[in-house]
Amino acid sequence: MSASLIATSVEFSASTEGNPAAAIPALIFAVVLIIALWRTFSKAGKPGWYAIIPILNVYTLVKIAGRPGWWTVLYYIPIVGLIVSAFVSVDLAKAFGKSSAFGIVALWLFSAIGYLILGFGSAKYEGPVAQA
Repeated sequence: MSASLIATSVEFSASTEGNPAAAIPALIFAVVLIIALWRTFSKAGKPGWYAIIPILNVYTLVKIAGRPGWWTVLYYIPIVGLIVSAFVSVDLAKAFGKSSAFGIVALWLFSAIGYLILGFGSAKYEGPVAQA
């Protein structure tokens, strides 16, 4: 889930064609997620505007979490992407001094809320935690 939601949330489904009001919640969600990622990236010492570039935002999340950059490719493989995003969410939470539970619940399941907490909360980027 996480940052890859930006790209998919602004791609409006066929059910919203011809009904702009149906697209408004998806657009609002995308804007909130971009703002949250922008702040999170800034806290981690990365340019915030990376949040608006579709593949670059996922690559940046992967690197902030301490995973190799090639994991970005795994995000775009069905089912594998869900598993990888869960691992990256947990690693990202740990990089900001949060628990694994925060990573799964806030960053993976409720990504917009989790990234808002990281970006605007008191969490400080401590760097990636060594992988076992």
